Amino acid sequence: MDPVLQWLADNDRRYFDELAELVAIPSVSTDPERAGDVRRAADWVAARLCRTGDIDVQVWETPRHPAVFGQWSGARDAATVLVYGHFDVQPPDPIDAWDSPPFVLTERNGRLYGRGVSDDKASMLLPILAAEAFFASGQAPPVNLRFLFESEEEIGSPDLPALVRERRDALACDVALSADGGMWRADVPSITVSARGLASLAFTVRGPRKDLHSGRHGGGVANPLHAAAALVASLHDGGRIAVEGFYDEVMPIEPPLLEALDRLPFEEANYLADVGASAAFGEPGYGTLARQWYRPTIEVNGMYGGYQGPGGKTVLPSEAHVKITCRLVPDRAVGRTPEHRTRARRPRKCSG
Repeated sequence: MDPVLQWLADNDRRYFDELAELVAIPSVSTDPERAGDVRRAADWVAARLCRTGDIDVQVWETPRHPAVFGQWSGARDAATVLVYGHFDVQPPDPIDAWDSPPFVLTERNGRLYGRGVSDDKASMLLPILAAEAFFASGQAPPVNLRFLFESEEEIGSPDLPALVRERRDALACDVALSADGGMWRADVPSITVSARGLASLAFTVRGPRKDLHSGRHGGGVANPLHAAAALVASLHDGGRIAVEGFYDEVMPIEPPLLEALDRLPFEEANYLADVGASAAFGEPGYGTLARQWYRPTIEVNGMYGGYQGPGGKTVLPSEAHVKITCRLVPDRAVGRTPEHRTRARRPRKCSG
C-alpha cells in the first residue's frame, strides 16, 4: 500500500484543483434551467473516470438527468465492490447567506466550502482518486470495481430504481459502498450502516381568488398564510409529532442500541455550538442521537406566499404554500395502507 498512499500524498494539490472544477459546475438537479449544468457535471465525472485507469465508462440516460457508470474486472477471483455517489446538489439559496460564492471552492481555517463539496462531490471523488492511485502506482486494485454516480439524489432519485432494474447485470456486486454521508469526526473512523427513509409532500391553502389589498380587505377575509401557519403549528406538541397515528407502526429502539449510542464520543454542547443552536429540541424521552438516527420526524422545509420581493407590499395573499419532509424508520410508511406497508427488519433502515 505504500506506493498507493505516496501517490495520494504527492497529488493533493491537483485533487484540490479537480474538486474546484467539479464544484464550479452548478449541477442543481431540481432546477430545470440547470439541466445543462447537470449534464456538464455528468460529462466531467465520466471524463475523470476515463483518466483514472483501465475503466470502462458509460453515460446512462434516464428520463431526467444522466448517470455515470464505470467498471473494472481485473481482480480475478476477488470480490466486486459497487461504489455509489451523486454529483447533483441542492439550490444555493439564499445566496446572501454565503460568506463566499457557493460555486467557488474556498478554503477557510482548514475547511473547504462550496455548494455540494461534502454532499457529495468530494466524497464521490475520493474513491475515484483511490482507484487512480492503484493504477498509477503500478498496482492493480485488490477488488473488482463498479461505479454508479447519479444526478438525481437531491430530488429523491426518481429514476434510480428503474435504472437499477434495467442495468442489474452490469451492477451485480458482492458489496455496495455508498460514498455519500458524513464522517463522525476527522479522528474517529466510522461506517454508516443504515439510514432513515424519506417521504416528501407539499400542500397549498387557498383563500380569495386573487391577492387583495390588506388595507381594504384585511380583517374581513381569511388570510391563507395564517391558516397554513396554524396547520404547521399543529404538527408538533412540545417536540413530539402530534399527527394522529404517526407513531402507531414505529418500532421501539432496542436497549442494546441505546447503550451503544451512550458509548459514542458525543458532546451535545459541542454539537450545538457547531450548528449554532442555543438548545437541543425534539421528541421527549430520547437523546439527540436517538432522535436524529432512530426516530421519525416531520420537518417544514419551506413556507411561502404573498409578496417576496424587496421592501413591503400591503397584500393579503390568495394562496399559501408549505413543503414538508418526513424521515422514516422501520414500519413507518407514510401514505401507505397497512396491507401495502413494507415491513423492515432492524438495523437496515433505521438510523440516519
